[in-house]
Amino acid sequence: MTEDVRVYVEEAPGQRREIQAPTDMGLSLMEVMKADGYDIQATCGGMALCGTCHVEVLAGPELPEPSDDELAMLESLPVMTQGSRLSCQIRLHPRMDGLVVRLMPQDA
Repeated sequence: MTEDVRVYVEEAPGQRREIQAPTDMGLSLMEVMKADGYDIQATCGGMALCGTCHVEVLAGPELPEPSDDELAMLESLPVMTQGSRLSCQIRLHPRMDGLVVRLMPQDA
């Protein structure tokens, strides 16, 4: 039996859209968001090299710590918040059910 997680994308303050995704395929949050129609360039193909999949985690379960590569990329972006993550580096897992994120703008 496949266990799905619900991820919520805040499109505007107070407006959240639910995405359901399987956790048995090793998908990243970026892949799921792109498949759901979100405009994520992902020019590096999910290698934590471009920052175009930058999201801010607003609420939900605690995520694994970012890797050194992810942190280095985040620190190079024009805007970084306490909740900044690269969605390509977040692999979906059943314990992530209820995660709330918003896409960060690509230019500050």
